[in-house]
Amino acid sequence: QVQLVESGGGSVQSGGSLRLSCTASGATFSINHISCMAWFQQAQGKEREGVAVIYNDGSTTYADSVKGRFTISQNNAKKTVYLEMDNLKPEDTAMYSCATVAGWGTSCPSNILQRDRDFGYWGQGTQVTASS
Repeated sequence: QVQLVESGGGSVQSGGSLRLSCTASGATFSINHISCMAWFQQAQGKEREGVAVIYNDGSTTYADSVKGRFTISQNNAKKTVYLEMDNLKPEDTAMYSCATVAGWGTSCPSNILQRDRDFGYWGQGTQVTASS
């Protein structure tokens, strides 16, 4: 019902910046009832972790590891969420995926970043590599 397509990954030197984008498309009913959109990271050999989430009221939450360096934002008209990644570190190297909770009656609790199974729709992911 909802398709998510990410772009913007790549390779940078430590301290560099990247901007990821994720655009939602699909069933109009679901697209118009997005409760929250988030970014997750999964490094090789590690579990997937929540990075940042933006709620439908515009409020945001970040993982402690990225606070002050990453910024999540959205363009509601374009159904797109962005992740501005500054001062990248080698430990940020991972596959980054966007995800959304969408549909009538859905909601996103304050701890949604720790509840990846609550997200019903996922993008294919984009690789981010920061080298020292």
